[in-house]
Amino acid sequence: MFAISGCRRDFLKRPGYHEYPRGQSPFQAHILARASRPSAHAAEGNVLHPLIDARMYGSPCITIVAVMVLSISVCEADEQPHDDFLRQYAATYRFSLGQPSDFQFADEGRTVFFLRSGPRSFVRDLFAFDVATGQEHQVLTADKLLDGGAEQLTAEELARRERLRSTARGIVAYGLSQDGQQILIPLSGSLYLFDRAREAVRKLDSEGDVPLDPRFSPDGKCIAAVRNGDLYVLDVATCDQRRLTTGASPTRSHGLAEFVAQEEMDRMHGYWWSPDSRKIAYQETDTSEVEEWHIADPMKPGAPAQAWRYPRPGRLNARVRLGIIEATGGETTWIDWDRDRYPYLAAVAWKKHAPLTLLVQNREQTEELLLAVDAKSGASKTLLSESDSAWINIDPKMPRWLSDGRHFLWSTERAGAWQLELRKRDGGLAAVLAKPEVGYRGFLGIDEQRGVAYIAGGDDPTEQQIIEVAFRAEGPPPQTITTGRAIHGASFSRQGGTRVVAISTLEGNVQHRVYRGDSTMAGEIKSFAEAPPFAARVELTKVCQDPELRAAIVRPRDFLPTERYPVIVHVYGGPHGQTVTAAGRSYLLNQWLADQGFLVVSVDGRGTPARGRKFERAVHGNLIDLPLADQVRGLQALGAKYPEMDLSRVGIFGWSFGGYLSAMAVMQRPDVFHAAVAGAPVADWLDYDTHYTERYLGLPVRNPAGYQASSVLTHAPKLRRPLFIIHGTADDNVYFLHSLKMSDALFRAGCSYQFLPLPGFTHMVPDPVITESLNGRIVDFFTTSLKPGRAAQGQDDR
Repeated sequence: MFAISGCRRDFLKRPGYHEYPRGQSPFQAHILARASRPSAHAAEGNVLHPLIDARMYGSPCITIVAVMVLSISVCEADEQPHDDFLRQYAATYRFSLGQPSDFQFADEGRTVFFLRSGPRSFVRDLFAFDVATGQEHQVLTADKLLDGGAEQLTAEELARRERLRSTARGIVAYGLSQDGQQILIPLSGSLYLFDRAREAVRKLDSEGDVPLDPRFSPDGKCIAAVRNGDLYVLDVATCDQRRLTTGASPTRSHGLAEFVAQEEMDRMHGYWWSPDSRKIAYQETDTSEVEEWHIADPMKPGAPAQAWRYPRPGRLNARVRLGIIEATGGETTWIDWDRDRYPYLAAVAWKKHAPLTLLVQNREQTEELLLAVDAKSGASKTLLSESDSAWINIDPKMPRWLSDGRHFLWSTERAGAWQLELRKRDGGLAAVLAKPEVGYRGFLGIDEQRGVAYIAGGDDPTEQQIIEVAFRAEGPPPQTITTGRAIHGASFSRQGGTRVVAISTLEGNVQHRVYRGDSTMAGEIKSFAEAPPFAARVELTKVCQDPELRAAIVRPRDFLPTERYPVIVHVYGGPHGQTVTAAGRSYLLNQWLADQGFLVVSVDGRGTPARGRKFERAVHGNLIDLPLADQVRGLQALGAKYPEMDLSRVGIFGWSFGGYLSAMAVMQRPDVFHAAVAGAPVADWLDYDTHYTERYLGLPVRNPAGYQASSVLTHAPKLRRPLFIIHGTADDNVYFLHSLKMSDALFRAGCSYQFLPLPGFTHMVPDPVITESLNGRIVDFFTTSLKPGRAAQGQDDR
């Protein structure tokens, strides 16, 4: 189908390569999966569920609230138990393998490119969907590009995928030239260029280390990438390579986003092309004063530990500055802003007819400035400022400049909830496009020809609709263009006409539909994913007042109204994460758990998103008191409403923040929660990263009481209930240190508990064998801990 040629034909293994990290199996090498607020991609959208925090994605036992993009309907519910469900659930990676993803558009929206794997494979290949005919075809495969060879990854690339939360292998990412005629594919340490017209592939090998974050220049003539910490530009036609920066070292890099930018700000890029392809703005990062932490593989004591720079609350962050350099090389012009007062570089935009624009924040994240930069002198001026007494959430899609450069879109919570604004070139307000009552959740795309923008939102926090808003003051009011109790997301072409709409309904049906510019449907993009053997029987409800809480209940498929069932609370409960949504697929594991003889419930309390500023900011200064109180309030209200719930037998489980909250629940409220499973829990917020922790708790020196009250270590001696702790030893999100500290505190206090370390695993557990065994172990733990009469006795009688 295509020919392979190139500047160099050799497929040499470079030093430092290894097929899988830390001696892991192929499954263990597939790292995490992310989305908090919308992530920026070449296409406008790729937004499936912008409200899910990355920490939810780490769970091996919790189905994340994400849109499972499958173009099939679930099977009819089977009344018989499925003993092989866990095996299928694990082998299909929660029935997500085989789903299409990473949509990009070419040919003025007439072609949709996407990635897809097999139903039980992490290896993704590139496909194209013809909008005119509704047909699709395979474009490239990783196997063909590697000529049957094995993919190899460096530790740096694995770390980058960890930040991207990507479990994929094969063609993990690709880039389209602006004219859509060339496709750039980084694979196994090399760059491949596919010419669509000739259906030919060139391998663009050149001297230097593995190219990170390779991207086309706007004119498609060059490719920039970071090699061994310095920025390079490669000429597409000749393969000649220019080194633009020098001086990289283990603690200094050029063109790469620092850890907290990738992990907490949704900013994955560290350099930006100018619209005319003549200049590049790039980030210089100095981590020399950031603490160095190490992760060792306890299963291989002879292997050296991996070192990472990890900034903790109250400690020093990486120092970041931004410079501009000619794409042909030369001196750097450094951009001037008050970096001491605003050290965080949150977002960068450089669009045609618009100035280079920066969003910077202060350390406390209570102030931010949007700056316009003079690319010649490096001088900057303030376009607008935002402040919040608690914290400011970042919308990484903003600002979005319109093509004429005279206006830009901007989002803010200034009015008490998210709203979308149209701003003038000087930053002045032109119009409020989506007021707080619209329920704005995230920007999806824009159709400038029609004068409309598309956003995710809605007045029901458990649902997500697509809403069309005019970006002219005289335009019509916002119009919801999707219907039904579901989570809707979309990817839009640059022109805004063609779109791929993802729909995940409460009933468990999931589809990817392609629509043309006139809103007629071109067809559905197929999924190769396996269908679950049953649908989740979930009920969404409201409980409590002041504030009202949203809850979900999953009953056994053989439920008997006359029976009373022990209850398991599936919790996340932290900032930027919802567990109660209308995406039925997200409850499949909860359904399996319920079928073992439980009622499984979830409650979204204060601190979670989609309920306005007051509801979310209520946790400022203390991350446990109100979240735990709302879990108690919600659970007790559900028990009063549904007599089948036996509140004398209640377990709670979660991962990451959910693991933290689960541990705290049995320590602080043993009268309510009788057993807990804590997966990858944060034990002490002084050991988590700066940007996340200080956003909610402030600086440690100014809020020592809040840090102490929010620490599991403070409350560990109170444990009197069964607790099962699970943690991956190679976790570089919530370090294994947290569970070790918790274990030490519990042991010293004479408490009994179970602790399961997962050797070599990160914040996620994608190995099917381990996933199956782990979920079985969790069910056994709850079955034993919550059997009749056991909960009331407590730990002292064990």
